Amino acid sequence: MVTGGAGFIGSHLVDRLVEMGHEVVVVDNLSTGRREYVNNGASLAVRDIKDPGWGEGIGAVDAVFHFAANPEVRVSTTEPRVHFDENVLATFNVLEWARRGGARAVVFASSSTVYGEAAVLPTPEDAPMAPISVYGAAKAAGEVLCGTYGRLYGVRCLALRYANIVGPRLRHGAIYDFILKLRKSPEALEVLGDGTQTKSYLHVRDAVEATVAAWRRFMDDDKPFLALNVGNRDAASVKDIVAAVSRAMGLSPRLVFKPATPDGRGWPGDVKTMLLSIERITKYASWSPSMGSREAVERAASQLVEELAPGWRGG
Repeated sequence: MVTGGAGFIGSHLVDRLVEMGHEVVVVDNLSTGRREYVNNGASLAVRDIKDPGWGEGIGAVDAVFHFAANPEVRVSTTEPRVHFDENVLATFNVLEWARRGGARAVVFASSSTVYGEAAVLPTPEDAPMAPISVYGAAKAAGEVLCGTYGRLYGVRCLALRYANIVGPRLRHGAIYDFILKLRKSPEALEVLGDGTQTKSYLHVRDAVEATVAAWRRFMDDDKPFLALNVGNRDAASVKDIVAAVSRAMGLSPRLVFKPATPDGRGWPGDVKTMLLSIERITKYASWSPSMGSREAVERAASQLVEELAPGWRGG
């Protein structure tokens, strides 16, 4: 089962699982996911996992990939209840369904934001969780629930702490926002923050391969809970993203920087610098990224311009 399987990462994961020959059921309320993203080889159950009875009638599964969530970190600053409902309550309901249904494992889509302002870069998995956004706090709460269900009920859980994932079907984040803004106003581009925010980016193709490799290894393991970083060895800045999108669209816009804090963040709760250590997953799952952060951003920018502004080259 893949919750959120009609969304960004979830739909790419479903494609890969179907390609591998697995029988897959997608659970999605289609609030942001799209039917056309669901692989024809998978079945779709339109359900809202915030509803305690969401899983009625769905048969037993070996593994649950829980990717349904609200990914907008900025929304969590102004509408924290949204993130409690969609990222904490929903995770609890999924774990309860897995406990009652006897699923062998849950793979939980966590986030690098659980670390907050990490004191150590690259940040290892044993660094303290100290989120500075409600989104990060919701993901940290989800991990705590997962670990408890693993130890108490035997619902083994693999938490994958993703860096910024980019690629086709992405409908949030800087690349997406910049394309929409430039399509509307090609001459000038508003940039949240001072442009120096620097984070690790991973193409969704690499993220899916990491997910599958880690899950297959975990299924042969006996740990009740394991957290793994899924990221890149390097990072890219917001200015790098601006340049990549501008090139993909054939534009040279005037940049208007809008820092929300004295140190140049895009919004309160925005982590200024993020770089994950991926040593654990490379050893555990024999996986490594096929492209660096800047290449991932460049490729994603080109792919998303084709999706969102086909044929655009300067308008």
